[in-house]
Amino acid sequence: MLTQLVGAVARALIAVVVIATPSLLIPGTTPEGTQVVTLVALALGVFVGMEYAATYPGLVEFRDAPPFNRVRILTLFVTLFMLSLVANAAPGEGSSLSLIVNAFGIVVANALDLPFSPVQMIEAHIPPGVDPFTLNQIRGMTGIATLVMLISIFVFALLIRLHQWPNRGTSFNVWINLPTFDPTTGGDVVKRLRRDSLVNVIFGIFAPFVLPVVAVVAANHVQIAVLNSPHALVWGITIWMFIPLSLLMRGLAMGRIADMIGQRRARLTASLAADAPPSPALSR
Repeated sequence: MLTQLVGAVARALIAVVVIATPSLLIPGTTPEGTQVVTLVALALGVFVGMEYAATYPGLVEFRDAPPFNRVRILTLFVTLFMLSLVANAAPGEGSSLSLIVNAFGIVVANALDLPFSPVQMIEAHIPPGVDPFTLNQIRGMTGIATLVMLISIFVFALLIRLHQWPNRGTSFNVWINLPTFDPTTGGDVVKRLRRDSLVNVIFGIFAPFVLPVVAVVAANHVQIAVLNSPHALVWGITIWMFIPLSLLMRGLAMGRIADMIGQRRARLTASLAADAPPSPALSR
């Protein structure tokens, strides 16, 4: 119990640090903005701590199936950290690290600048008249976010491919790790898991193309100047990366669970068939 409580507190502190990362790295944060970020970070930290300290399922999926959530939170932190460094750069100013990270992001964006790519979708929704330096910053952020997402997906897919997720020798509790999925309703659980896996993968593939349109419409509706706010720009591009990442990882995970249940059923069926008495018709 004590170990579980300590782990929950540690995860809560990690969540607070991750949410506060842009405000700690980007200068010029107003006192009001600092208060809002602090409130959001504390609220999220309390939520994460209560979820991991609870015995029964809550809202966090794959709570007892590491490193699913560890990959996601590490990806979120790396993205926020690197994009905040890029946002720190200014014409003729900024640290060498900020300029190097920005240049690296531009190289990646140029390499990923293919027809109908997410990079082009972001650039297509940038209003005309943006100065070249800001445009290069956006390209650098887009390239970094895309590269981090691709690496995270590759790492998690490799863990599944090597059968290292979920960990061998440990039981997988569907009730704890998929609290919003009811295996007792809606037909065969394997078919439902595979269907949900396919739906999440499809949404994850199309999300990078749809989210920029939704973000532009929402920003215009509430009249938020995203390009004039480094914090809004960092969080906007991070969310644009993180939502597809979460959907793709969830789809891969549910597909893996469906395969595990299917293999378990096959083994039980074979075991029962081997233990069954021979048929009288066959023994004659």
